[in-house]
Amino acid sequence: MEFRGEAAGALARWREDSRNADQRLDEIAADHLRALHETLRADRSAFGLYDTACGAGERLAGVLGSLAAEGAESEDALVARLVSEVGGDGGTLADAAVRRAVAAAVRHVRDRHPELDDAIDAGATRSGFAWDILCDLYQVFFADMVGEFLRSVVAEHVKLAAPVLIATDPEGRIADWVAEKVVDLVPNPCEESAETTDLAQAVDTAQSVVGAAQDPSAELPKIAESLVPRAVGKVLGLITEEITGAEGAAA
Repeated sequence: MEFRGEAAGALARWREDSRNADQRLDEIAADHLRALHETLRADRSAFGLYDTACGAGERLAGVLGSLAAEGAESEDALVARLVSEVGGDGGTLADAAVRRAVAAAVRHVRDRHPELDDAIDAGATRSGFAWDILCDLYQVFFADMVGEFLRSVVAEHVKLAAPVLIATDPEGRIADWVAEKVVDLVPNPCEESAETTDLAQAVDTAQSVVGAAQDPSAELPKIAESLVPRAVGKVLGLITEEITGAEGAAA
C-alpha cells in the first residue's frame, strides 16, 4: 500500500506559516485517515494492521484486571509493563505503532484525569487503578494506535519526499488529530458493563448472574476482550455506520 497519492502530495506542499495552515492540516489528516480506511476495506490484511490490533487489544484486555488490583509504581513502570505485555516484539510497522500507542495512551489518560498526576508521582496507584481510568485507557489505546500508525506512514513519506517538513513535525499533529477523531468510536467496557447489568436487572436475571456482572474485576476484562473486534473494526473503518463528518457515510 502506498500513501503517495493526493494525501501525501498535499502534505508535501503544506507549510506551517501558510494561510489557513491549521485548517488545511486538519483536511490532510482526514485524507490520510480516509486513505487508510479505504485501503483496509479493500484488503483487510494490508500491513497486518487488523490482526496486530486485535491481538494487542486482547492482550490489553487481559492486563486490565491486574492493573485494577496492582496498579503501577510510576508512569514509566506502567508504560514499560504495557509495552512488554501488550506491544509484543514484532518488527512490522503495525507492531511499532502498537508500542508507541501504549505510551501515548498513558499520556492521554493522564490528560483526561488530572488527579492521576500526584497519585502516579507519589506511587499511590500501586493499590490499583480505578476502572473508569482503565476503561478510558482501553478506548484511547485503539485510537492512538491508528494515529501512531499514520504517524509512521507520514514520517516515511516526509523523509522521502520533502525532508524540510520534518522540522515542522506535521506528522505529530496528524496523529493527534486522528486519535481525537476516532476515540469516541471505541466501545467503553465500563459503559457496556453498566448496560448489561441494567438489562439483567430489568429482566430479573438470576441473582448469581447479576452479582457476577456487578463484579468489575471479574467481568470487565472479559467484556473488554469481547469488544476488541468491534473496537478494531470501527477505528480501522471496517465498521462504518457511526463514522460521520469528514469520513462520510458507510461505503
